[in-house]
Amino acid sequence: MFRQRPELEIICETSDGSEAVQKAEELQPDLILIDIGLPTLNGLEAARRIRALSPRSKIIIVSQEKSADVLREAFRAGANGYVVKVDTGTELLNAVDAVLRGGRFVGRRFVSLAMPEANSPPTERSDCHEVGLYSNDRFLLDHLTQFIGNALKEGRAAIVVATESHRNSLLLGLQGYGVNFGAAIEEGRFVVLDAAETLSAHSQRYTRPGSFFNTLRRSDWQGGESCQRRAG
Repeated sequence: MFRQRPELEIICETSDGSEAVQKAEELQPDLILIDIGLPTLNGLEAARRIRALSPRSKIIIVSQEKSADVLREAFRAGANGYVVKVDTGTELLNAVDAVLRGGRFVGRRFVSLAMPEANSPPTERSDCHEVGLYSNDRFLLDHLTQFIGNALKEGRAAIVVATESHRNSLLLGLQGYGVNFGAAIEEGRFVVLDAAETLSAHSQRYTRPGSFFNTLRRSDWQGGESCQRRAG
């Protein structure tokens, strides 16, 4: 199939999920195709790890699963596209084109799902923020660990407003992903705040424009100091 597209070069093939993660970290490819049924480490878990180790790589999950739940889990794991195996002949190259342009792709059998951004070219949305809804804490913390971990590794900043249990779990997750969040705290790029305290402080000042961000700025040092104690 890829012979039709000479600009696409296959640089590596692997036979199991663990090897796929290792090669992704080593080669940092532009595009990775992952079978969901890989041995030793399934494709979804491999995608999660690759997203942390090779954040700029685009990932397409190829699977025989036609379940909408599996599709959603694939995107939560960090996939940019999802193609059912029986549809690869007609959809795989379209999926490759879409994700390499910066978009997302799902096959035609999933068009009724509420994923309006899929199969669309990327657009600039400077006034919008993405909202995620999660069915349980594990999905939430997995996504936060990947999202914040990638941001900190790339030198960007992150502010987290969370409950104590979520803060503790997040810091452990970041540690497991090899993120030096202590250094990011010292540089002022990573601030972790208590949700109840921050929202309470904001609610008392809700009539003042910009008060929420003033609250965050006043809490930066306190939050950073607390995280440094945990990191130690």
